[in-house]
Amino acid sequence: MPELVLPTVSVRDSFLEAMAEFTGEGVENSQTSAWIDVHGARWDTEEGFAAFVEAVRADALEDSPRPEWHVPCTTGWWVDGDAYLGRLAIRHRLTDFLLEVGGHIGYDVRPSRRREGHATAMLQAALPWARELGIDPALITCDDSNLPSARVIESAGGVLEDVRGVKRRYWVPTS
Repeated sequence: MPELVLPTVSVRDSFLEAMAEFTGEGVENSQTSAWIDVHGARWDTEEGFAAFVEAVRADALEDSPRPEWHVPCTTGWWVDGDAYLGRLAIRHRLTDFLLEVGGHIGYDVRPSRRREGHATAMLQAALPWARELGIDPALITCDDSNLPSARVIESAGGVLEDVRGVKRRYWVPTS
């Protein structure tokens, strides 16, 4: 049964397969594409992948080094045993940019495992994590044209506030 866990080296092989799937579909402008661009070269070794996992986990700490426009972010990986299915990021607070475009929570499911309900289940599992971080309600955005993601957010109780440019902005209760 899938579960939301902190990043772990135990799913390395499946994670690498998923990253190849994302690269194959031309994923851009997402946390996953940033991981591929910044860290992908060191995933070839177990040590390099372990360092990547530690860096992702450390990003949740307030005093971890990060670019000044980034905020602390807790990342969960949606896994089923040793199978990596997707990832979800909970940004601890909003910058002006995140208030307009990114929101508190972002997620993606590996291409070969979409349309199986993973995004919906992963978001539901993450809401208590967000609540524990003091986030209530959570802002979640999606492209206006991404109706599947809009349905995921709405199924979690998301209430559409507005559409700004190409982004739909929802507020989702975490309690």
